[in-house]
Amino acid sequence: MPETHGRRRGALRELLTGAGVDALLITDLLNIRYLTGFTGSNAAVLLHAGGDDKTLFCTDGRYTTQSAAEVPDLETVVDRASAAALVAKAAKDTKTYGRLGFESQHVSVETYEALKQQVPLKRTPGLVERLREVKDEAEIEALRQACAAADRALDDLVAAGGLRPGRTELDVARDLENRMLEHGSSAPSFASIVAAGAHSAIPHHQPTHAELKRGDFVKLDFGATVDGYHSDMTRTFVLGEPADWQREVYELVHAAQAAGVAAVVPGAEVSDVDAAARTVIADAGHGEHFAHGLGHGVGLQIHEAPSFAATGVGTLAAGMAVTVEPGVYLAGRGGVRIEDTLVVRAGEPELLTLSTKNLVVV
Repeated sequence: MPETHGRRRGALRELLTGAGVDALLITDLLNIRYLTGFTGSNAAVLLHAGGDDKTLFCTDGRYTTQSAAEVPDLETVVDRASAAALVAKAAKDTKTYGRLGFESQHVSVETYEALKQQVPLKRTPGLVERLREVKDEAEIEALRQACAAADRALDDLVAAGGLRPGRTELDVARDLENRMLEHGSSAPSFASIVAAGAHSAIPHHQPTHAELKRGDFVKLDFGATVDGYHSDMTRTFVLGEPADWQREVYELVHAAQAAGVAAVVPGAEVSDVDAAARTVIADAGHGEHFAHGLGHGVGLQIHEAPSFAATGVGTLAAGMAVTVEPGVYLAGRGGVRIEDTLVVRAGEPELLTLSTKNLVVV
């Protein structure tokens, strides 16, 4: 997608003047992938404000063939010390590259100390990440496919009786991840969470050899990866007939999630989206049982900006991909979380995760 990557680099150039730099050293591999398409493990980019004819891409000899295919539209420098090699070139041609910014949030102190010996560097954190918040249609399609792989995997798991008493949390997690691979995922978005019984009250429980039991809550938090983009979804089920308290908690979280989703509109303050769902839970007397933020952005990382939290800052824009995931966790008894991945659109958001939210599966 050279044209797509070229447009992204053009959008980044528009931010350089405001940042007070003439060129930007990009060293974060995800940001490099976003701007160039390169998927290797060693690279740096020296992006010039004037255009691609003065922009340099650097990687090492292991990736000569790969980079030629993935980054055909930029001049390539081959050097193992990619960042240092590009800074050296900027130092030799200060008339062209002028004031040089760098991704200070991604560079170690040791690396910074070494690089600044060659040329002065200005901290310019978060410029590429700012662009990545709003997804283009190619990114949204990758997210859509990742969500579909997760949806199909869960459908298959349920249809095959994969959520049944006697299976362990680890069994279910491995089964679910394998099914996502079968449906086009290159890897899980993160280590899948399968939490049964009292474990479901632990927000980020790690699967164990604990067995699923009839009457238990079973919480599944998982995602697929397609073309580097991550999906994220949580569903909570009961094995068998739910108790009254389980229905009550589940219906409360379901209502809170619906309120949060409805608040996801362009121009909304992220803190207001969090409040829309959190108020539903707090008004029911369970405010202390919802101890995490409402959601987060997703994309090349499983957790990106924006962040839905009471202390969150910023507003939503059309094209952002986010999760909405309220929960109520009753220690020692069980917990419920319901999470969807969706895209901010004018009007109502586009829901990407479509799996059932029925409470009972067997």
